[in-house]
Amino acid sequence: RDARGYLRSTDRIKDMYIMGGLNCYPAEIEKLMYDSGLFTQVAVIGVPDERMGEVGMAFVVPGPEQGQALTPESVIAWCREHMANYKVPRRVAIVDELPTNATGKVLKYVLRERAAASA
Repeated sequence: RDARGYLRSTDRIKDMYIMGGLNCYPAEIEKLMYDSGLFTQVAVIGVPDERMGEVGMAFVVPGPEQGQALTPESVIAWCREHMANYKVPRRVAIVDELPTNATGKVLKYVLRERAAASA
C-alpha cells in the first residue's frame, strides 16, 4: 500500500501479456481451456514474438480420456473455435505435469524458463 492508500501488485506482474496491443489475461484463457474437459491442468504464459511483441504459450496436461489423441495442433484448433483470435495460444506444449510449489500453485517462472529453452 502506498502513501495514498493504493495497493500495488508486487508479484505475478508478468501474468498479463500484450499481443499486438491487446491485453491477454492467462487466467481467463486457462479457465476457458480447463472448462472444456479436455485437460486436467492448464497454464498459459506470454512468450516473446518478433511480430506481435508477445504471444500465448499453453502448457497442458491431457485429460485421461484424451491420451495420445491430443496434439498441439488439435489444442490450437479447439481454441480457435472457442475464443477470440488474440487469446488463442500460438504455441502449445503437452506435458505430463505442471511444476508446482508446496501449496499447489503453478510455478510460471519455471514454465517461462522452459519456453525460453525450447525457442
